[in-house]
Amino acid sequence: MITVHIKLSSNSNSTLDHGLPSEHGQNQFKPNTTVAAVIHHNGKFLFVEEKEKNRIVFNQPAGHLEKNESLIAAIQREVLEETGLTLTPNFLCGIYYYHRPDLKLYFLRFCFVIELSQFLQGKPQDEEIIDTHWFTLEQIKEHKAQLRSSMVLECVEDYLAGNKIPLSQLKSNL
Repeated sequence: MITVHIKLSSNSNSTLDHGLPSEHGQNQFKPNTTVAAVIHHNGKFLFVEEKEKNRIVFNQPAGHLEKNESLIAAIQREVLEETGLTLTPNFLCGIYYYHRPDLKLYFLRFCFVIELSQFLQGKPQDEEIIDTHWFTLEQIKEHKAQLRSSMVLECVEDYLAGNKIPLSQLKSNL
């Protein structure tokens, strides 16, 4: 049997998956990884109405990637939680790097597209979601001041521009 001893500085408290302590990545910048879904049918987009800091905002179904979750599993979970619908993405329309100075946070957003053959009405499971709405592009623009971030409209416009990143481009070792 071989015993390995590793000397670490006194401020290290993380471990690698195999149990050995490591400092790798402790001081690296880590943006919040989020997923969102542009859900489209017949010129309309499915949006969620939610509260953010005592303000009503509109957003695509979206949320944070959880530990040990693939990006596709994350968007399926978020869509289910926020709309009550079990849907599978068709492709990505963009990957966005976004800074919110008011929160002092950075986000890396993967925006998926789900194209439906019919209008579906779900029931949100997440208590933070007030309701769901089908909006045209014009209605989205009319609500511009109430959009959760500028990425919301940007994702819709990128979808309408024909941006298509195949899901096969997402690789995971989970």
